[in-house]
This record gives sequence, structure tokens and C-alpha cells, in this order.
Amino acid sequence: MLTRKQHELLRFIQVRLEESGISPSFEEMKEALDLKSKSGVHRLISALEERGFIRRLPNRARALEVLRQPEDATSKPAKPASAKEITSRAPAIGRPANDVIEIPLHGRIAAGVPIEALEGQSSLPVPAALLGSGDHYALEVSGDSMVEAGILDGDFALVKRTTTARDGEIVVALIRGEEATLKYLRREDGMVRLDPANAAYEPQIYGPDEVEVQGKLAGLLRRYH
Repeated sequence: MLTRKQHELLRFIQVRLEESGISPSFEEMKEALDLKSKSGVHRLISALEERGFIRRLPNRARALEVLRQPEDATSKPAKPASAKEITSRAPAIGRPANDVIEIPLHGRIAAGVPIEALEGQSSLPVPAALLGSGDHYALEVSGDSMVEAGILDGDFALVKRTTTARDGEIVVALIRGEEATLKYLRREDGMVRLDPANAAYEPQIYGPDEVEVQGKLAGLLRRYH
């Protein structure tokens, strides 16, 4: 038999999966259940997993699968009483996760030798579930230097606008104010190194005043023809 909080969390996860196909984040679960910290969510998740109600999908972030419902699932839970109540307690994140939004599509960006990132008036429809908070734009990938990171020629890179990034993050780097490329960002010995994810390509090294971060990779879209 589940505790009330375990029952609430299981129901909340199930509703989110039915609505969007994506598990709620730990922050969303914390807010929805009025918990003081994410550690409480971790304990509830572990308890549900041990009892065989859910399982975590390997190698995927925020991936939970509901395996079964408790025997009293047909009875009215004490709190919340309905899916509407459950979802209303989740934090507002802008658009619904299963909505589609239009983001600017700014030409092509090199995943090999840097090329100009063209400014354009086009837009790209993107499932809102692929984007977090913040302002985003898309660039079509050209080249194969990031294939070992799963980024292929013709993919659409979904980029969160930012001027800062940590070492090891994949960024859109504007080089000398003219050319843009998609690479891993590294800093060493006062220089900026842009690393490919393809052994056939060499790292690119620039002075700190030659490289400007214009965003970091938030997701990918791929079309199959």
C-alpha cells in the first residue's frame, strides 16, 4: 500500500506522461507535491521504484516509466482529486510541453570549418518539450566534425541564447565577428580552444578576444527523408 505522497507522485507522473510523453522534472514534482526539497522527491521515487510501480529508463535524463497502478487506483485519491488538480499545482513553464512553437531559423552553421551564420527571416516549428526556459533560435548544421557527439549534417541545432558557457559545453562560437561554428568550448593557457567531435578534425585555437559565445546547444531536430 502506498502512502498518500507516493500515490500523489505516481499519479502526477502518469498524468504528465499521458499529456506530453515526457516525465516531469524533479523541480516540477517538488512543487506539485508541496515538498521542501528535491531530496523528498528522490525518496519517493526510490520507494516507488523498489515497490515496482515505476522504473528509470537507462541513459536518458528525466525518463521514468509507470509500470503499474496501485490496487486502489480506481478509488478517488485523497489529494489531488483529479488530473486537473494535479496539473494545476505544477509550476508554470510557459507553453504546454506538447505544444509546438516557432523559433527563428538563422541559416546554416558549420560543424567543420567555420562558415558564416546567415541571419534570415525563416522560422522552425519545434515541440516546446525540447526547449527549456529562455530565448532560443535554430541553425541548420553543415559538416561532419561533430558526428561523434551525434550531431549530423542537415540536423537543426536548437540553441539557447547566452554569452556565457562552461568548459565542455557545445556552443555557437562567433569567430572574429564574422564566422560561426558549433564546437565544444575549452579554455586553456589564456586561449580559447574549440574542439570538434571527429578525430579527422583538429582543434581550433583563438585568442580570448577573437571568440564570442552566442549560445549553447539545447537540443537537436532531425528530419528523415
